[in-house]
Amino acid sequence: MYLYGAGGHARVIRDILESRGVKVSGICDDNTTVSRWMEMEVSHAVKTTDDIIICIGNGEYRRQVAERLAQQGFRFGRAIHAAAIVSPSSEVGEGSVVMAGAVVNSGSHIGRHCIVNTGAVVEHECIIGDYVHISPHATLCGGLSIGEGTWIGAGVVVVQGVKIGRGSIVGAGSVVLKDIPDGVVAYGNPCRVVRSLEAITQKRYEKTY
Repeated sequence: MYLYGAGGHARVIRDILESRGVKVSGICDDNTTVSRWMEMEVSHAVKTTDDIIICIGNGEYRRQVAERLAQQGFRFGRAIHAAAIVSPSSEVGEGSVVMAGAVVNSGSHIGRHCIVNTGAVVEHECIIGDYVHISPHATLCGGLSIGEGTWIGAGVVVVQGVKIGRGSIVGAGSVVLKDIPDGVVAYGNPCRVVRSLEAITQKRYEKTY
């Protein structure tokens, strides 16, 4: 497997792959000042025939990179930790990662290039859009949906049947009892919309690797 993004997130992805006996064949990063990552040399252009996993926490940047690589004909893999539980009746899209201790239960759909982080729970029949990041120990109860590019903070609880829109941020520790619209910041217990992201597009996601 080939990695794109030479940062801390890539270290976790490598651990996930190695838990399955899969070796990292190479790594690329856009930052030309980065020449080494762990014991590996970093390339600044993708040079591989292997499947790629994009190791970038920022959902919008991950989308941009994925679309560019797809147009160039590259393929994407998946990384599911050996200590994760993924129901055989669920689906995990290309480019997505499921970290140690996470659970994806029956009938759920995880979109493309998603992150299901450490210890997160996605209960039965959830629909998770592309480029969603579900942070550590978030709990998504059954039959809910999350729109493309949304970030669910650490420890968030979302009750069954709720719909969360596209491109929103739900702050850490929130308890979501009602639907959340597109493009907003929401947090609290109970979770409430605090502001629109429309005026702060450039700060929509904190860039992480």
